[in-house]
Amino acid sequence: MHRSTRSTLRRAALAGAALLAATAVVPPAHAQARAPARAASDERIPAGGGLSAVIRYTENGIPHILGRDYGQIGFGTGWAQAADQVCVLADGFVTVSGERSRWFGQDAPTDGSLSSVTRNLSSDLYFKGVRESGTVEKLLATPAPAGPSKDLKELMRGWAAGYNAWLAQNKVTDPACKGAGWLRPVTTADVAARGFAIAVLGGEGRGIDGITAAQPPLPAGGARTAAPQEADPAAPQEADPAAPQEADPAAAAAAAREFFDTSRYDMGSNAVAFAGSTTANGRGLLLGNPHYPWQGGRRFWQSQQTIPGELNVSGGSLLGMPAVSIGFNEKVAWSHTVATGTPVNLHELTLDPADPTAYLVDGIPRKMTRRTVTVPVAGGDPVTRTQWWTRYGPVVTNLGAGLPLPWTSRSAYALNDPNASNLRGSDTALALGRARSVAGIQDALARTQGLPWVNTVAADSAGGTLFTQTQVLPRITDELAARCSTPLGRATYPASGLAVLDGSRGDCALGSDADAVQPGVFGPGRAPTLRDAPYAENSNDSAWLANADRPITGYERIWGNVATPRSMRTRGAVEDVSAMAAKGRLTVADLQEQQFANRAPAGDLAAADAAKACSALPGGTATASDGSVVDVSASCPVLARWDRTTDGASRGALLFDRFWRRVTASTPPAELWLVPFSAADPVHTPRTLNRAAPGIGRALADTVAELKAAGIGLDAPLGEHQFVVRDGRKLPVGGGTEALGVWNKIEARWNASAGGYPDVSNGSSHIQAVGWDGSSCPVARTLLTYGQSSNPGSPYHADQTRLFSQERWVRARFCERDILTSPQLRVVLVRERR
Repeated sequence: MHRSTRSTLRRAALAGAALLAATAVVPPAHAQARAPARAASDERIPAGGGLSAVIRYTENGIPHILGRDYGQIGFGTGWAQAADQVCVLADGFVTVSGERSRWFGQDAPTDGSLSSVTRNLSSDLYFKGVRESGTVEKLLATPAPAGPSKDLKELMRGWAAGYNAWLAQNKVTDPACKGAGWLRPVTTADVAARGFAIAVLGGEGRGIDGITAAQPPLPAGGARTAAPQEADPAAPQEADPAAPQEADPAAAAAAAREFFDTSRYDMGSNAVAFAGSTTANGRGLLLGNPHYPWQGGRRFWQSQQTIPGELNVSGGSLLGMPAVSIGFNEKVAWSHTVATGTPVNLHELTLDPADPTAYLVDGIPRKMTRRTVTVPVAGGDPVTRTQWWTRYGPVVTNLGAGLPLPWTSRSAYALNDPNASNLRGSDTALALGRARSVAGIQDALARTQGLPWVNTVAADSAGGTLFTQTQVLPRITDELAARCSTPLGRATYPASGLAVLDGSRGDCALGSDADAVQPGVFGPGRAPTLRDAPYAENSNDSAWLANADRPITGYERIWGNVATPRSMRTRGAVEDVSAMAAKGRLTVADLQEQQFANRAPAGDLAAADAAKACSALPGGTATASDGSVVDVSASCPVLARWDRTTDGASRGALLFDRFWRRVTASTPPAELWLVPFSAADPVHTPRTLNRAAPGIGRALADTVAELKAAGIGLDAPLGEHQFVVRDGRKLPVGGGTEALGVWNKIEARWNASAGGYPDVSNGSSHIQAVGWDGSSCPVARTLLTYGQSSNPGSPYHADQTRLFSQERWVRARFCERDILTSPQLRVVLVRERR
């Protein structure tokens, strides 16, 4: 190493050591005097205060952030996130400020990271309305525990200051936003607004199109005086005699079931905790495998945050979030999985016959609140629209294309999302990071109640395990749903957990639990929970089979279902982890092996029978969907020889994948399986492929024709056609889709002209395998599949993607001695310039 480089590193290391020494004698933050809370109006002032932090970078660009207090930790985190992800972060701040149409055009699609909205204009109308109504500032001013704690406010203030300091002191080199006019400093309120967007992601964030499009009807015979785009946005819609007067219950039930089906989300996860009774040393183990988008603002980012004597946690944060979301410390590890709880409900409004913007509650008219929003638009005039809000929430005219909720002269629907009052998510993350056991994890969740749409799975160094679905849900009991459901709700609630309550009755209010920190939600005492089972596992199905030998029952329908078919991924996961627990003597190495086993449960169930059905086709041919006759005989031995895995080298995996997607999409389960689902054997049913099902031959013909047209061999190794390109190099990717049930979930869009699956849209992301050996240092291996940085010029843009392709891991450096002995240690003192 060059002498000047060594000298620089030594000075930086000494600065870090000095800070560490200084902070070692400072009492924990909770024992220090607090600065007065800032007024809500001050939240719009760019953060300042002369903040600084020490960042020690180790292999793969992972920062270990050291500070004296939460403001400093936030500062270091904001700085380091900006260094890796400034363009993605800035794009998200454009979203939550309601300015996408101004910079990118009103009809362009969003990246989908902060809502499910389809185009920029709708996104802006919603988020600008949120900001102009002061929603975020009101939540910031709400006293804890219903509102954010002082620690979290300091963390957010520090994050904003760190992000701003990085922008002020560095040149942006990422071509995605280099020189862009939409790069700007942010405020604490901007950071909080991003947290708000994450909180409502599963609720209002999925209903934005229906919220921003909702307009009341005109009286019969009414007419517009201008073109629709130029009409008064507050003017009602013209009544249409042919329009449906109410949503069809049967169709709505099916649509709601699909809309809230967690297996269809672009997010998901697996997590398993093993108790000490199953491990080699009597201590717990945790494997977390969240499935999140590989691009955009919903990516994870790795770090360690340390305030000596107060906080020491390592793990992954969602971009723009100031705390570690999933991770571990020296005593406990946890991960989250997307939960089946339905995070919203509807109230069907009975409208005042004289005014479609007034609704009746116990016979008394209540006027809706108008929220008129003007959005600047690139290359055009500003667009003004009005949204309508009620005591229950915004009026909404659909939840997805399949679930219309028409606003007629007699009725309308309001969407209740309790997470629109929840800015506590990062408080929960902080509390989890400070926990010392699974009991501490459970207590942290109960105190903060900030998780909007996820379960928690945890293990600790004493051998304890935990599964809990402690999330913020509307307080819809089965009794309330039975008493107050409208005809629509009587169809949707059993099917999906979506309650539709009679909004005209005061006795149909949601009420409160004594242990809930906000009204109208369940308290944590009602959450489905399992403590200290030999294993606790979740793969995005309901809590019922967190442990197949100890099913969880007795919870209200809104939390999820019971005694219903499980997904292929859940079935495969329970088979795997129960076998691991029964084998015993488990170590972190066993967790690593499970992550990359790439077993395809659907293949184990159906590949052999599919091969036999193929061989039995007359003349070795089958009729494709377009009516052509295809010779499929060459596919039969490929299916038979396939090793039933989705490793990069697996031959036949691609053929089965394309075939299985087709056959399951076109063939109902009752026709596909000979042995139907049984609640008495939910892991192993349904089973036994019906070789006579007509969809099998058609799916084979379509698949063979597709692969032949693309020039792809039927027995081509999967990794040749499931890959990503980084730095001009093709990296094979193992793993498989939801339909195959693979633990190492990978979802990719088919593009035959580009070679198959040429990129990954979402799947395995921040993976962690954690255990303990009796020392103060956890035994942890991690992998961030897409790397720390979205900047193609960064050395950390593709390094971990290459590791993922090779099924290799990163050794986590948690203790000081591990950090300081890193061969790639780089110490940086970052500070504001005032």
